[in-house]
Amino acid sequence: MEFSTKTFAPVSIALVTLLGGLAGPAAAQAPATPWELKPDTGYAYDKDGKTFSYKMGTSNAGELLKGAKKVPRGTLFFIGHNGQLYMRSGPYLEGDGKFKFGPDQ
Repeated sequence: MEFSTKTFAPVSIALVTLLGGLAGPAAAQAPATPWELKPDTGYAYDKDGKTFSYKMGTSNAGELLKGAKKVPRGTLFFIGHNGQLYMRSGPYLEGDGKFKFGPDQ
């Protein structure tokens, strides 16, 4: 069975978004950059708050998708001051396209 990247894309986007948010705090508001999604790769945020990437297999892709949920468009992932991972649905950009929660807000 071939593992479809189109089927996996919503899960990948969420997890890659999560990993991008863990890169560290920004000193100044830099332009937004897209994340590179890699086919057949799983991304994890473990119980200790560490991030990992895994090479995906194809033999149990159906089982993986059984417990998966699509992440709504317009979802922001971030790490709070307490080190906890959060997600927020809803607007996170100003009308001019600048990040609503930037450092000079």
